[in-house]
Amino acid sequence: MVVLSSLLGSAARLLGASRVRFWRRTLSKRETGPPLSVQRRCASEASSDHLGSEVTRYQHLKKYFIRRLKATYHRFHSIPDYSVVCGRHHVYFIKDDGIYRTDKRGVREPEQVVNLEHVSRGEGKTRAESGERFQWTIQRIRLSPQEKHLAATLKRSPNEELRCVVVRLGERNVPLSPPHNVLLELEGVFSFEWATDDVLFYTTLEGLRSSSAFRLDLTSHGGSKISSVYEEAQPDVFVEVALSRDRQILTINGNSRTSSQVMLIDVSKSHLEPFVIQPRQLDLLYHVEHWRGRLIILANTGPAGEYQVVQCPVSEPSMASWVSLFAPSPDSVIKDMDVVGDYCVLVTTTAANKLAFSVMSLSDPKETYIIQLPPWACAIETKKPGLAEQGDVLEFLLSSPVHPPAPYALDPGKGLVLSAAGNQTRAKSQDKHITTRLKARSQDGALVPVTLFHAVPVERLNQVPLLVHVYGAYGRDLDMEFCPVKRFLLEQGWALAYCHIRGGGELGLSWHRRGRVEGKQRGVEDLHACLHKLFSVGVSRPSLTALTACSAGAVPVAALCNANPNTVRAVTLQAPFLDVLGTMQKANLPLTLEDRDEWGDPVGDLNHRQIIASYCPLHNVTPQLYPSMLLTAYSGDPRVPLEGVLQYATFVKTALHSHLSRDPNADSKPASNIVLNVQPGGSHAGPEDLVQTLEEEALKVAFLYAELGLDPPPPPRKRNR
Repeated sequence: MVVLSSLLGSAARLLGASRVRFWRRTLSKRETGPPLSVQRRCASEASSDHLGSEVTRYQHLKKYFIRRLKATYHRFHSIPDYSVVCGRHHVYFIKDDGIYRTDKRGVREPEQVVNLEHVSRGEGKTRAESGERFQWTIQRIRLSPQEKHLAATLKRSPNEELRCVVVRLGERNVPLSPPHNVLLELEGVFSFEWATDDVLFYTTLEGLRSSSAFRLDLTSHGGSKISSVYEEAQPDVFVEVALSRDRQILTINGNSRTSSQVMLIDVSKSHLEPFVIQPRQLDLLYHVEHWRGRLIILANTGPAGEYQVVQCPVSEPSMASWVSLFAPSPDSVIKDMDVVGDYCVLVTTTAANKLAFSVMSLSDPKETYIIQLPPWACAIETKKPGLAEQGDVLEFLLSSPVHPPAPYALDPGKGLVLSAAGNQTRAKSQDKHITTRLKARSQDGALVPVTLFHAVPVERLNQVPLLVHVYGAYGRDLDMEFCPVKRFLLEQGWALAYCHIRGGGELGLSWHRRGRVEGKQRGVEDLHACLHKLFSVGVSRPSLTALTACSAGAVPVAALCNANPNTVRAVTLQAPFLDVLGTMQKANLPLTLEDRDEWGDPVGDLNHRQIIASYCPLHNVTPQLYPSMLLTAYSGDPRVPLEGVLQYATFVKTALHSHLSRDPNADSKPASNIVLNVQPGGSHAGPEDLVQTLEEEALKVAFLYAELGLDPPPPPRKRNR
């Protein structure tokens, strides 16, 4: 899908956009450095140097929850995903040690295409030297049109190093012989697509920037030639390549948060020369698909600057030739687009943040209908059609934080959504998980959507613990994909709330615009209104409520704690962005220049400086009783400087001490614990290895149970055999 794929390339302070469901395999996605015992020691030492983390107080509970969470992850190890790639003759899939393929009939034994251990050996390291885990993991797989070559990107964590391996697949029935079939390895490759069997276009990532596009030509004699195709000069533009669903056009997309420029390559032509569709223009965002010699474009040229669908001939692609095909109704916004056969399939959301399909016939645009999706559906993942597939049916997965992905298929010509055979049984088992949509009225009258998951009716939620999630930045939706930890909490009686505050993208581009720069305080007000709404309808109470956020989502959470510290009892923040003012003043940091579109420019604009200073978490800490906090940070995180997290923890602990020393009733109030958990490594998204993830998630759950004064859930009963 064109919008989601392009958004994945942003270098913003965010988490979870495209993380693989790693618990389905034992493969480590994080570079194996020191053993876990050493890593824990490193974390403890780092923390003790900065305030003393007091992590040890939760160790007993943490060990218990590691066992419980491990069992929960195991329950969902076989959930469906779209990691399998279908070629013309073979099916390709990922295993622990690399990429394998088997013939479509499943007659022959699987054969290995890429061996991850060979990548480590190429660096002079054996598996034992890698700490018993492979260092490289597979991110994406692309097959050339006739299945002559395969390209795959590999990632090494925690330094997020990227590499692309190009493999010759050879004749249909000729066995492969890794690593001899590897033609070459390309460093730093982020996005890549085959234009022909012998031509690969790709972009590279340097630091947090992707500004260069290249062309790789493979020769029949095993040689290769690399040439530069495009170089972006603007530092806030992220460049990536994409292939249309019908594989007829390849695009080089240069997107910033305020503008787009797309270059098109017609792969049916021999010269493969790119040309610009519409030159970059401030506040114009657009994304391109292809249908029968015409471009189907999703552009923010609709009412109120929201997305609408337009079309134009490939031969006349500029904005002057764009003709409107579809604009959504005032109470919905377009989130994504796919061209499926002769139909344009749009993912839309309503004002209540419910997902739906709008299906439009490209032959007759007036023929448009809406398909409502299940009320629990919060996230959608579509399948890229295989090389030999017609692509007239859209296969997709629906999920929510507590509902594992369920496969569906849309036949747009018949207007039917078909569910897989096992979905009916799964749906019945999920009926006990209730999804409630609420709206909270913010301080200026704006209605903010809240999605609530619970296992008992709302009127029985007044005594249950509540975990509230929030993000609200960069026009990104709050992550609503399935998470086994959330499912575990729900099954233990928790209620889970997701607050879709301004600054995020849940209600369209205008929802983001109203919560950026001068509107950042609105996000804080929205979060406060959401909590008030939840409490007013009888969901939990402040002493049983915790807030959780990642990265830039920490800003509204920590700002709320400064302004209204009694609203919640505990807070967990992962890779938290807490020093907005200090970071936006340092132009030498990787994201500062592009992030000023989001937060403002305190150096060049005095008004921006005053606004940021009014809510910046680090610069508004004051002596008072703060909620207990678990701050998880990563020592080499390139997106969020560790210095700001350490300073914030110091300031809050100092403020707490100052307040308690002057409060004669301090002994009668619950103690607030500020726990700093600094982990080694340079990943912003946290651990991607199951073992390390269980360690980190179990600590969070143990912290929540301890700080909210909850008894740990009893072990599950053993079933009689």
